[in-house]
Amino acid sequence: MGDPVAGYTSRIQQQELEIHSLTAELESLKNPQGLGLSSHLDGLREENAKLKYRLNVLKRSLQEERSQCSKTMMNINQRLQEIFGEAIREACPDLENPPLAVTPNQQAKFGDYQCNSAMAMAQMMKSKGLKVNPRQIAENIQQNIPDNELIEKTEIAGPGFINVHLKRSFVSKLLTNLLLNGVQPPPLESKKKVVVDFSSPNIAKEMHVGHLRSTIIGDSMCRLFEFLGYDVLRLNHVGDWGTQFGMLIAHLQDKFPNYLTVSPPIGDLQAFYKESKKRFDEEEDFKKRAYQCVVKLQSKDPAFIKGWNLICDVSRNEFQKVYNCLDIQIIERGESFYQEKMTAVVKEFEAKGLVEMDEGRKIVFAPGQQIPLTVVKSDGGYTYDTSDLAALRHRLFDEKADIIIYVTDSGQGTHFQVVFAAAQMIGWYDPNVTRVEHAGFGVVLGEDKKKFKTRSGDTVRLMDLLDEGLKRSMEKLKEKDRDKVLSTEDLTKAQRSVAFGCIKYADLSHNRINDYVFSFDKMLDDRGNTAAYLLYAFTRIRSIARLANIDEAALRKAAETTEVLLEHDKEWKLGKCLLRFPEILQKILDDLLLHTLCDYLYELATTFTEFYDSCYCIEKDRQTGEVVKVNMWRMLLCDATAAIMAKGFDILGINPVSRM
Repeated sequence: MGDPVAGYTSRIQQQELEIHSLTAELESLKNPQGLGLSSHLDGLREENAKLKYRLNVLKRSLQEERSQCSKTMMNINQRLQEIFGEAIREACPDLENPPLAVTPNQQAKFGDYQCNSAMAMAQMMKSKGLKVNPRQIAENIQQNIPDNELIEKTEIAGPGFINVHLKRSFVSKLLTNLLLNGVQPPPLESKKKVVVDFSSPNIAKEMHVGHLRSTIIGDSMCRLFEFLGYDVLRLNHVGDWGTQFGMLIAHLQDKFPNYLTVSPPIGDLQAFYKESKKRFDEEEDFKKRAYQCVVKLQSKDPAFIKGWNLICDVSRNEFQKVYNCLDIQIIERGESFYQEKMTAVVKEFEAKGLVEMDEGRKIVFAPGQQIPLTVVKSDGGYTYDTSDLAALRHRLFDEKADIIIYVTDSGQGTHFQVVFAAAQMIGWYDPNVTRVEHAGFGVVLGEDKKKFKTRSGDTVRLMDLLDEGLKRSMEKLKEKDRDKVLSTEDLTKAQRSVAFGCIKYADLSHNRINDYVFSFDKMLDDRGNTAAYLLYAFTRIRSIARLANIDEAALRKAAETTEVLLEHDKEWKLGKCLLRFPEILQKILDDLLLHTLCDYLYELATTFTEFYDSCYCIEKDRQTGEVVKVNMWRMLLCDATAAIMAKGFDILGINPVSRM
């Protein structure tokens, strides 16, 4: 038996297409001019009436189908946009592409949502020589709002704001659906392939704090796309090829001459790299040999390939320590993977007459770009430009990606802009069909507001930073005497959860475009918008049912039989906040700014605190402390809050623990 939700979703989409078609047909029937002889008019009117009747039947059917698609969460804002979009088309059928603006209301006394389209529509009409009062437009929109399942009433305020009040009974039903089916995203129209290029450290160099942002942000983006149902490929475009490997292999041959038979004990690859670089800069003979090693490596000489693999493996082991701490899943596909594909890319650009010669270099100018791409150097070698073009082509044609996102520092923004422009120029993709985007981010600063470095001025090693996080989080837990109530195992779990959760959240809670100040003191503070505060809040929420001796089975039964009452203002506020989760995720999907989710989780936690302080979930005997009454619908609101917070943490890559 097939999935009934998938069946309903398919039927809804089919009906929506038919409604759109019928609406267009009705519009054409409204204007009988030029349709031929007047004897046909009665027939047309009869047909018009039948179409209207059928259209209304379809709309009612569509509403019924929507109400039965209960496994997934509804995006209320999106649904309101559909309703107001239809009302606007009915109210102003001659206005082409009218603006549609629906947002949550900032002040509860004015309603739950607000449609602000009327003022912008008045401006559009004014530009066409029509002077119409925006309030009158708002009234026309209000009169044309179709029958729907979620609006209780609308009111017009000020110059033309339409305030929307939701039906409490419908919001209650949506919360029950959430409790029964879990946090399920709205269905996708089609399952798209997403490639996210993130982390991307260089072989033979240790991961530093600069890689932290790309790794954390890229992982969270992948988690979001995966939760929403996309097919996601997580790629690590490591720097594993280039002239530096000639230098490293030459040094390997000198230091460990028997490396082909005995695995060399390279403990500190960073020191090994510095030694080889010093020799490369100071010893002319070594420099020549290093270049010869590059040629041997590029010609795939087995001995040199083995040396290259040994160096790469040492690096991979170090990278994996970081990825294990941060719970990162990623597939390595470095620059070496694209080496043989670069020749074909250059030939393709040459065949289309897009390559110019410039002092021995082969360059490509893309439309609207000030700087060219260098696809072949004067010595015949390839560049990062060639490698990135080859990678983009492979992702478009071999991986068949619909969405490609590059998560690197903002300093590479211009480079990617030129690469994308060149790919469009040669016809690899249409930006209206395929989304290719650079998600840039700012640098990590120290508390002195300068680039984050050690006291000696060196770049901060990522593993040192993570170890320091573990040390600080344990100190924080002991400050709260958690070591006296938690088992050793639970204390270690809490330590890791707080340390790595706080480091991730401190990054993700800032707008990625901006620089941010790295401060352990701030990120471990359990006041304000921090992971420490949210993790403690989450643990407290989860403990409410435990303290009332209510297990999961009892909560499940209550969800099936108990209506979620939303009569108290704080119950209503919390219920609406919970159901905004799909809207938040849609916004992040559009702009890839993950701090919106952090802001939402903080708002949800503070809204829950208001609710818990004002509405008794459990009533106890003041003298004995025994539970005398459980308000089960409020316990369900606690359960729904924990479910949304858990999913939010999962998208951010934060692992909360049950006891803290």
